Amino acid sequence: MTAQQDRSQRNWLRPGWVDEWAPEDPAFWERAGKKMAWKNLVISIPALHLGFVVWMLWSALVVNLNNMGYDFAIGELFWLLAISGLTGPTLRIFHSFLPSKLGGWLTHLISVGSLAIPTIWLFFALQSPTTSWGEFMLIGALCGFGGGNFASSMSNISSFFPRRQQGLALGLNAGLGNLGVSSVQFLTNPIIGTAVFGGIAGGSMLYREGKFLASGEWAYTVGGIAKEIWLQNAALLWILPIIVVLVAAVLFMNSIRAFSLSLSEQVQIFKLKHTWLMTWLYTMAFGSFIGYSTAFPLTIQVVYGGLPDSPDGLALRYAFLGPLIGSVIRPVGGWLSDKYSGAKVTLAAGLVLTGASIGVTAYTHPTDMSTFPYFLGLFLLMFTCTGVLNGSTFRMIGVIKQFNFQTKGPVLGWTSAIAAYGAFIIPTVFRSVIESNGAPDLGLYMFAAFYAVSMVVLWYFYLRSKAQEHGA
Repeated sequence: MTAQQDRSQRNWLRPGWVDEWAPEDPAFWERAGKKMAWKNLVISIPALHLGFVVWMLWSALVVNLNNMGYDFAIGELFWLLAISGLTGPTLRIFHSFLPSKLGGWLTHLISVGSLAIPTIWLFFALQSPTTSWGEFMLIGALCGFGGGNFASSMSNISSFFPRRQQGLALGLNAGLGNLGVSSVQFLTNPIIGTAVFGGIAGGSMLYREGKFLASGEWAYTVGGIAKEIWLQNAALLWILPIIVVLVAAVLFMNSIRAFSLSLSEQVQIFKLKHTWLMTWLYTMAFGSFIGYSTAFPLTIQVVYGGLPDSPDGLALRYAFLGPLIGSVIRPVGGWLSDKYSGAKVTLAAGLVLTGASIGVTAYTHPTDMSTFPYFLGLFLLMFTCTGVLNGSTFRMIGVIKQFNFQTKGPVLGWTSAIAAYGAFIIPTVFRSVIESNGAPDLGLYMFAAFYAVSMVVLWYFYLRSKAQEHGA
């Protein structure tokens, strides 16, 4: 064993730059690579989880704002959802190239540290009944810091693992990271209902039951329950975890010297045909997941919340299930792709997603709550498909022969950046078609057509016999 090899074996816990890195070498992997790779993954997962939490705080809070005395129209609420879906993907474009430029250690410090800004501001803004729609829009835009982190996180983690484990590693990082969407939607309702943080959280506001009527107007429920709510708890809950993960990143994460590329070298990915093909396919996958995750609570509220027999709090009672299922199933999509190929798994999940997107429109014009289980079940099937697709398409990027060790990270980051615009596109489309027609049907038909075209692209470039040499 050389002196350098001995140091790499003994110093795998230390942070900072790593000079020797050869994950495809079995001897190196067993000696030092595996420990260091998994150490970075273990910290990367909660860091990414918190990124999604901050990005998606709005999807859990917006449905409560009018109950707290704010007076926002349906269109304004959808814009509050959509704004972080615009800034997050834009930040991802820059994050795509950060790990190869700055190293994973410094990139994570920037990524996790930036989450504190909108979270702390939101904590104070939610305590004031006079906070304007414009201020909420600005905070929502800053929540996009959390959305940007995904690109750098996935790019960085891809550099630590050998090709044979790309599906599992990327699936775990993204899948457990994506769970932040479900975590914030699941925990918000119970955490805002009590003074769990005592005087630290500040005072309460009065929550009154109400819902949107079929006309699109908001109305408080006559004789409905009024209760104290600490809406700011939803932000305060995550401040300490952000600090803890930031400290862990400072003390333990690494940067790989061999993964370092200049910006001029990284932009060469745009000359590769498969960069653009996988950007299209991953937009179908992750764009759908994050877009539906963002729009789902308010869509439930608008479509079913105004019915006479609709229970109060319907959206938050069920909306977390979609992101939860989509996130948990993502590593399974990666694992299945390691076994059967990413292209085949993508085809199967994409076809089911197309059919479910059309099928759910049969239950978007309800007259009572009897059809809600079918509406919910089909949306959950759609979330399941997007989760599988997220794992299978990222695995395709990890093994496509045109992408080498240095280029696959920037490609992963770039594709995730463009795909994340789904968090803006889907709520915006739903807002437009719901305001025009009272239901999201036309938007769902448009997305189904996009999925169908994506399946043709997939088959032509990755599944027919002449295309299989690409190794997807």
